[in-house]
Amino acid sequence: MTASSRARFAEVVRAEPVDIALAALLVGAEVEPTLDTDQCLALLDGLAERARPLDRAVAPAEVLPTVLSMFEGVDDDFDDLRASLLPEVLRRHRGLPLLLSVVWVEVATRLGLAASYGRVPGRVVVVLGELEDEHTVVDPFTGRLVTGAVEAVGPHELILRLLTNIRALTARQPRSLDAARTRLWAVELSLLVPTHPLELRRERGELMVRLGAHLEGAAELEEYAALVDDLDESTAEACRREARQARARLN
Repeated sequence: MTASSRARFAEVVRAEPVDIALAALLVGAEVEPTLDTDQCLALLDGLAERARPLDRAVAPAEVLPTVLSMFEGVDDDFDDLRASLLPEVLRRHRGLPLLLSVVWVEVATRLGLAASYGRVPGRVVVVLGELEDEHTVVDPFTGRLVTGAVEAVGPHELILRLLTNIRALTARQPRSLDAARTRLWAVELSLLVPTHPLELRRERGELMVRLGAHLEGAAELEEYAALVDDLDESTAEACRREARQARARLN
């Protein structure tokens, strides 16, 4: 991602309302710097047009599942970074539950349908209709309807969850510099979301040190230590020790 794309991501996630599709596309720009976001958004527009029924007696909600049936969930994709990148999901018609939910909500919204994100144990799902009123819950990963309690998911939580999925993927991969670089940009984007875990500051510092940015990483660790000093003295001291060790590598 270029500096301008990062700045744009920061603007999008701080806007009201948050443009979820654009934010997810800008996450994809981390691995595809020349990404044309307008072209990707046009793909969503095209899907909505295909789902717009010619017969006005047919409700768009009835056509939506048929048009979006081309998008599927594949268990192997939980270990594939592409399944967490919206541009790739739009190209491959495959993705994790969260990204498939983004496709469903974006297309439904373009059709004038009330659609939002919900959470059930283990995944994000789509709520068609108002959660407080009559509604249908769809799991785009399986294509099945969901019954039982569903909790609403806000935009910041959704974006953080997307980035957390990417961080979790790198943790399952063999230890490598490429995995560390991917994890770092996921952390740095997370830090741009207004509501983010403070612990990400420590993770960023440790990743920077590992990738050779010893001074910058040490400074980040010390800043995090200062923030948590009154809350967790042992963690603060551990971070300061890591910072000293990072600086010592330069001697």
